Amino acid sequence: MTRIFTSILLLCFIYISQVKSQQAFLNVSDGSSNKEYCVTYNSLWTNLSHTSDDAVAYTLVNMTSSYLCNDSGLGPDVLKGNAVVVMRGECEFVQKAIIAQELGATTILIASKKPLVTPWANETDYRKVKIPLALMRYRDIQDALETYPADLKVKLYDPPVPLFDYSILVMLAIGIFTVAMGAYWSGAVESEKLSAIPTAMGGGGREHEEADSGDVSVSSPVKVLVFVLLMCIMLVLMYFFYHWLVYLIISVFCLASAVGLYSCLDALLEKLGCRSCSFLCLSETACRRVRALLLAAICVTVAVVWGVYRNEDRWSWVLQDLLGVAFCLNFLKTVTVSNYKICVFLLSLLLVYDVFFVFITPLFTTNGESVMVQVAVGSDSDEKLPLVMRVPRFSSWYQDACGLQFSILGFGDLLVPGLLVAYCHRFDVWTNSTKKIYFVTCTIGYLLGMIVTYVVMTLTKMAQPALLYLVPFTLLTSAAVACYKRQMKAFWSGTRVGYEVLESAREPLLQDGSTGDLRKC
Repeated sequence: MTRIFTSILLLCFIYISQVKSQQAFLNVSDGSSNKEYCVTYNSLWTNLSHTSDDAVAYTLVNMTSSYLCNDSGLGPDVLKGNAVVVMRGECEFVQKAIIAQELGATTILIASKKPLVTPWANETDYRKVKIPLALMRYRDIQDALETYPADLKVKLYDPPVPLFDYSILVMLAIGIFTVAMGAYWSGAVESEKLSAIPTAMGGGGREHEEADSGDVSVSSPVKVLVFVLLMCIMLVLMYFFYHWLVYLIISVFCLASAVGLYSCLDALLEKLGCRSCSFLCLSETACRRVRALLLAAICVTVAVVWGVYRNEDRWSWVLQDLLGVAFCLNFLKTVTVSNYKICVFLLSLLLVYDVFFVFITPLFTTNGESVMVQVAVGSDSDEKLPLVMRVPRFSSWYQDACGLQFSILGFGDLLVPGLLVAYCHRFDVWTNSTKKIYFVTCTIGYLLGMIVTYVVMTLTKMAQPALLYLVPFTLLTSAAVACYKRQMKAFWSGTRVGYEVLESAREPLLQDGSTGDLRKC
């Protein structure tokens, strides 16, 4: 069952980069009191003041009965010197803004009954719009009009966001723990397999055990190519049919993460020595069945609770991260890459995939946004893809108007380099390395890549494809260790091609049947 869920998610696997939301505040006042609402805007169109005191207040003209796609029926002075609010739909944002601008409006607010997005247009239209433009929820403008029925004045401002938020450190810790622990588990499972191999290895005992273990092995460039192609197709389908496919991925995530959580808790109990429940006067077999049922009930309950309350931002992110970590750990334990050659091919293709869908696709989309970012933010849907780790930004805890803002890390930024780190640990096991030099070094490379990703993202204030930094750091550090130890040939080809491990001697066995020094490239 684990293998089925993992295979399904492989096709649904979306690598989501950091997405920076452009949110601001609308201060509404009648002169004696005021109230604030959340809006979204595009900084390429609009430069806003950083404080409410510096922002200019304008009288608001309510035109929520109109889409303002033309200027028919409007007098020349209706909007002059005022802000205006109109409904979203019927025509592009830029068309509404240009008409409002020509009628003398100083600001245009667009009320939306759909989820808020960052207003967009092509570069030529950006230069045409000279007045501030922002989207706000329709229910918010209705609340404002009911609260202040007369002399309503509004002003927009965007308080500065700290360049550094401590949530990044939490996200970094989650990433390092998940990759390191998943890779360590993969190596531990490999060590157990080798210990179980009979002394007489005739008949290919290791291959037979791998076939029966339920693991998914990536051992062919053709498999890698097909996998990446399917990922591209899935991402494009998500771009066009997000509203339907998002529920499929949420359902699959609940199933797969519940299985992953069960696998993690079961392994943890085994490690802690909780193998018996003699206090229930049960046999060992019955005890294992009872424990399995209890664990399954707990894991399914956690997944169902998250599925039902997944949009409760104040606390559902905790369950999402717990389920996400469990899924990633089980993935890294279950899915194995056979050699460094496949790692290089897989990571390189996924690097190109990541960069293409983040940086190149904006040249082809009508709104100038990348396909990756559009899928990540939800494409006008209340539902978001769960294939990310989320940690609330500490600076947003007290911003009630816009709610919590999150730092996010896509599963792909964990699992793609994590497959290489896991291979490094298995190679340490195959070479009987006591210091785990490949595993430790590649983990450090992943840490450095993550730090560089966050530094670049903070300095540029732009979404970054994390694989652009993680792939070179992990590939180069592991290759450097292999060359330093003069084991590149064995590291490149892996055990399937280079050697197998004898149970008796625990030494590498070369293809000619002799044991020898692997310190030869």
